[in-house]
Amino acid sequence: MPDWTPIFDALRRAGVRDVRADGTTRAMYSSDASLYRVPPTTVVFPRAIDEVATVLDVCRAEGVPLTARGAGTSVAGNAVGPGVVIDFSRHLGRVLDVDPEQRIAVVEPGVVQAALQRAAAPHGLRFGPDPSTHNRCTVGGMIGNNACGARTLGYGRTSDNVVGLDLLTGAGEALSLPTASDGRVLGALRDVTRSGLATIRTEFGRFGRQASGYALEHLLPENGFDVLRFLVGSEGTLGIVTRATVRLVQDPAHRVLVALGYDDIASAGDDAKAVLGFGPTACEGIDSRLVDVVRERRGPQAVPPLPRGAAWLFVEIAGDSRDEVLERTGALAKGCAAIDALVVADPTRAAALWRIREDGAGLAGRSPAGKPAYAGWEDAAVPPDRMGPYLRDFDALLTDFGITGLPYGHFADGCLHIRLDLPLDRPDGTAVFRRFLTSAAELVALYGGSLSGEHGDGRARSELLPLMYSTDALRLFGAVKHVFDPDNVLNPGVLVDPRPVDADLRIPQTAPLRRNLALAYRDDDGDFAQAVHRCTGVGKCRADTTGAGGVMCPSYMATREEKDSTRGRARVLQEMVNGSLVRNGWRSPEVHDALELCLSCKGCASDCPTGVDMASYKSEVLHHSYRRRLRPASHYSLGWLPRWAAIAGRAPRLVNAVTRLPGVAPVALTLGGADRRRHVPQFAPTSFRRWFASTATERRTTGDPVVLFVDTFTDHFTPDVGMATVRVLEDAGFRPRLTPKRQCCGLTWITTGQLDAARRILGRTVTALAEEGVPIVGMEPSCTAVLRADALELLGTDDARVVAESTRTLAEVLGDRDGWAPPDLSGTPVVAQPHCHHHAVMGWGADEALLRRAGAQVQRLGGCCGLAGNFGVEKGHYEVSVAVAEHQLLPAVARAQPETVVLADGYSCRTQITDLTRREGVHLAELLADQGKRG
Repeated sequence: MPDWTPIFDALRRAGVRDVRADGTTRAMYSSDASLYRVPPTTVVFPRAIDEVATVLDVCRAEGVPLTARGAGTSVAGNAVGPGVVIDFSRHLGRVLDVDPEQRIAVVEPGVVQAALQRAAAPHGLRFGPDPSTHNRCTVGGMIGNNACGARTLGYGRTSDNVVGLDLLTGAGEALSLPTASDGRVLGALRDVTRSGLATIRTEFGRFGRQASGYALEHLLPENGFDVLRFLVGSEGTLGIVTRATVRLVQDPAHRVLVALGYDDIASAGDDAKAVLGFGPTACEGIDSRLVDVVRERRGPQAVPPLPRGAAWLFVEIAGDSRDEVLERTGALAKGCAAIDALVVADPTRAAALWRIREDGAGLAGRSPAGKPAYAGWEDAAVPPDRMGPYLRDFDALLTDFGITGLPYGHFADGCLHIRLDLPLDRPDGTAVFRRFLTSAAELVALYGGSLSGEHGDGRARSELLPLMYSTDALRLFGAVKHVFDPDNVLNPGVLVDPRPVDADLRIPQTAPLRRNLALAYRDDDGDFAQAVHRCTGVGKCRADTTGAGGVMCPSYMATREEKDSTRGRARVLQEMVNGSLVRNGWRSPEVHDALELCLSCKGCASDCPTGVDMASYKSEVLHHSYRRRLRPASHYSLGWLPRWAAIAGRAPRLVNAVTRLPGVAPVALTLGGADRRRHVPQFAPTSFRRWFASTATERRTTGDPVVLFVDTFTDHFTPDVGMATVRVLEDAGFRPRLTPKRQCCGLTWITTGQLDAARRILGRTVTALAEEGVPIVGMEPSCTAVLRADALELLGTDDARVVAESTRTLAEVLGDRDGWAPPDLSGTPVVAQPHCHHHAVMGWGADEALLRRAGAQVQRLGGCCGLAGNFGVEKGHYEVSVAVAEHQLLPAVARAQPETVVLADGYSCRTQITDLTRREGVHLAELLADQGKRG
């Protein structure tokens, strides 16, 4: 596709600096977090506010639609458009001022809500609204759809917390509110309001979560003609916000959670209105179906004990007096209609319970039936006193259509969230979608409700507004739009003159892709298209979760470019499958551009709410792109590393001597496609397998047998890790042994997309390991992960399943060992860098539990080390590799005292530490063995 369009040229001539019309960018911005696909012609990343005005002027002059976008987390299709998309999150994301005396902050529209919270926190303040996407959504986006969140009862909606707006109308006029009091726009708006006073008074502002349409109630004379509050929630159709002043609040000193159990979700809805009498700051409803999914996908430890029931209300009571808060919580527990109640005053226990709600909301992208679950009808609201009956009728509607989902929501506000497994992949899927949305809208209107409770109408619901509002109300919407945006430049197709709800749907435009795939995609019906469409666009990959141990997405953390996020890559792959925007299949330049900086860390496989596994998708792409073709040099050098290591292992001292000769290492690195700033690793004089064979007579002959999987890295580069593992296992009463022949998991072939070779190599290994018939202990996390997960995708055999079930980490084996106690590590400070594949596939919980049981003081780092196997070694990746390491690893190591243990089980992690610091990383086995010797 061409990188140039007429509007691109016009914008560049007007002086706008960051303008892009390449296929990669257009593919990434073709969708948001909704069902809709609308490729833009051009994407702009304004570097200054005056550029925003320029973009608007050019679009008006050229007659090109303009859509404002923050983090792109809109689930209603509010942030996609056919013309120019203007992304505020790239350059205009600053907190300009925090005034603790006035309790206000001035921000640019692209500031992430969490960044605003960090700026306000030192003053003991916060911004009240807290949507579930708080760690990546922008304040501008929150203003666009009047975002709310779980604590609306305590803090109000965004419209209750914005006290000043600077914006440009669609006609190009600048408004500064609330100070502006006259002018063409405000005069005409008064005239429109006067023409519809009776309609506005009877149809608008009926309950708190009536978010559909324009909030005309704020324009009533008795409400002070509050244009500022009216504009919040107008979905970018009337103006473009360039600056906002927001109210900050002080958190109450005490919070207590009351978990209330009910027989079913509707009974919880029946009781929600009564909860309001106790003055809660939050009242969230969740269903057992949601809890079951959290338990299944996150493990039983993810669900702490709950009160009896099949549905629950999580109610938060807050205040500055602990006694008063506890008195209210006690009264609530006794005074409601719940069948059981649990009062949780401990903040840690309360956070664990709230996490069920947060994790469940993310996991709702897959239905109880395991099918893809979609937005589109995820945000309806009814008056709170009608919540229970509405839930019963809505459940019956789902049954009638054969649709399932995981219900949850802000029940005391009357708002229900649910993603549904609508059959969009069927030939009649689009028709079913339209019939269901129409029936659902009729139902919510019957209850006096709103099509949207906080997400906005967007492309998903705007066409359905006539089912909720009268003809007079719709006329007022059109008149208001004409006042602000007479040429219909801003976000056309939304709210006024809407696009059909079933137009521009992304899934029906995609055909299955099942033929000639190298991987099985077992959880996606063998369909690569379904796999890449796991990405729903909620953008968690743009959030920095490393502080909580998250990994996804290290490349985005380093570059802050959408194309380097999991979502950006998934969107490009979706367009590749679609074939209309990215046209050259697996070898498309857009695809390789998006995947170039993917570290194959697998962080997304565990951290993405819908389980996107970009490392596997990258392997598939490389497999098809280079199969039976000349590959990049690094695929032969690093991709075949086990083969070269086996050869070098026959004369390791000679090989080491040669690589130390002047000029040899730089030439070898260059020829191998590696960065010259990396070093050529030295081979161990004696491999681990040779040591193991030579010390056979010293080995114990009793104990429970286990097979050590000897990876290339342990065998040829760090045999000390293997020796330590043997000592620790023998001390724990095990009898370790090796396979008779050297085996390889094929990891380096997998990551470079040489999947035919990987299948052969891994197949032989799996057969040999399955024949052993005893537990398998992995030492290198990435290789252990291959046996646990990749083997099932690449082979799918009975032997692969046996090996996956039999493979354990050292910490898992020791943690389950009755009678074994770890050596005393009391007071030992440990900075731990879990390997990304360890985190994603096995989880690092067993390791952390073992270390804490031993008495160690553990600081677990999040994020990736940045080397990530071959990635950080390859030419062109060094700067990003270092930038990833600088996010968490390097600062933590720099702060570490000399006595602090830098723990890193992964060979690549230890290599990165050695290359970039003056410290050495140690393996868990080495730490335990060394301390055991001292003990």
